Amino acid sequence: MEKFDVCVIGAGPGGYVAAIRAGQSGFKTAIVEKAFPGGTCLNVGCIPTKTLIAGAEVYVSARHAADFGVEISGEIRADWKKMLARKDEVIGKLRNGISSLLKSAGVTVFGGRGEFLSRRQLLVASGEAAGRVIEADRFIIATGSEPLVPGFIPQGDRILTSTELLSLPKLPKSLLILGGGVIGCEFACLFAELGVEVTVVEMLPQILPQTDGECAKLLAKQMNGMGIRILNGTPLSEIKCTARGVSGKVGPETVRAEYLLVSIGRKPVTADLNLAAAGVKVNPRGFIEVDEAFRTSAPNIFAIGDAVGQIMLAHWASAAAENVVNTLRGKSTEFPGAITPGCIFTSPEIGTVGKSEEQLKSEGVEYVVGKFPFSALGKAMAMNQTEGFVKILADAKSDQVLGVHIIGPHATDLIAEAVPAMLMEITAKELGRAIHAHPTLGEAMMEAAHAVHGECAHLPTRRKR
Repeated sequence: MEKFDVCVIGAGPGGYVAAIRAGQSGFKTAIVEKAFPGGTCLNVGCIPTKTLIAGAEVYVSARHAADFGVEISGEIRADWKKMLARKDEVIGKLRNGISSLLKSAGVTVFGGRGEFLSRRQLLVASGEAAGRVIEADRFIIATGSEPLVPGFIPQGDRILTSTELLSLPKLPKSLLILGGGVIGCEFACLFAELGVEVTVVEMLPQILPQTDGECAKLLAKQMNGMGIRILNGTPLSEIKCTARGVSGKVGPETVRAEYLLVSIGRKPVTADLNLAAAGVKVNPRGFIEVDEAFRTSAPNIFAIGDAVGQIMLAHWASAAAENVVNTLRGKSTEFPGAITPGCIFTSPEIGTVGKSEEQLKSEGVEYVVGKFPFSALGKAMAMNQTEGFVKILADAKSDQVLGVHIIGPHATDLIAEAVPAMLMEITAKELGRAIHAHPTLGEAMMEAAHAVHGECAHLPTRRKR
């Protein structure tokens, strides 16, 4: 048996950050991981997806090079196998980087799956370190999540989750996607840009149902323009899988494709932790119950990330990890989790933070909208990427920024400005006063802030008397 101050279970974005920070803080720290460092995000989620999307963007740019006065002779084609090889290379480099950081922080790594024997003991039940028992004063559970595949989905080689789709050896001619959420829409755009015939089935009235409605509507229009067929408001039923493809019914219509991607949600990886032995409570869906400090029902055990089912994003998990380690150090800080940005890597991108118009209306909050289109922005015109807008929602009385929603070029980068602004409870007037460099895409944020008060110089507005 080996004794540690802190033991982290799971080496995803929350887990490895927690372990590194604990080690840097002087705690004798261990981390247990059954697969690879980086978790879902690095290995079968964010990083591989965005690497492939980057490749698709280069391909699309090359096809439209003539629009910029650049002539490319010869055939322009996407080499899927090389794109996959590059994806694996990027993953490998980042895995090695995390391993080096853990080593530098003095963290002991145990390869395998952990399960609790008690509140202070963990057995490595399988893997390289199988049979080892770890005793620790405190545990941090960061085991993440995995794709949810409900029982009505038949099994078969043609039915995939995002994990399998990321390693598909050959580009399919057609792809049917069940679920028009973030994952489904990102994959839809990726494969459509590579020439795949894509159909998205979303049972709710709009794609991206948790996103600002105006952004979701514009994205649907753009996806339709890419040749993506979106079927809203009706579930996919009577799903059948054969050796040649898949089919299903959407209302009276039969839809077919070579493969079906199931992207209707994720579930926590908590069932095999033997949490009962540690006195850790879970809710009916298997997510671990925690308080505002991420402490579970067992006082010495914390849980973060997807395993708690609050905001299932890598950067939220990493921020929670920092917060927990501060608590362990006796330097508790308020967790700003309510102001967590969302980034959607579709074509065009979407970045969002804070309340949407739909939420504000449902809460009865009086608000003012300021919106600026990229079509009126010089840098966007120079890039030939003018679809989309920046929208700022401000409290009608206090002028405090309540939400920012961006759809357009580099929206996932631009949204970063709004996060500290909202954390500092800035007003739209103050955001508009901040000088933004010209010519940049970031000017759209300043212009939208001016638009809240009808004072945008680069949009026609009525003169105030």
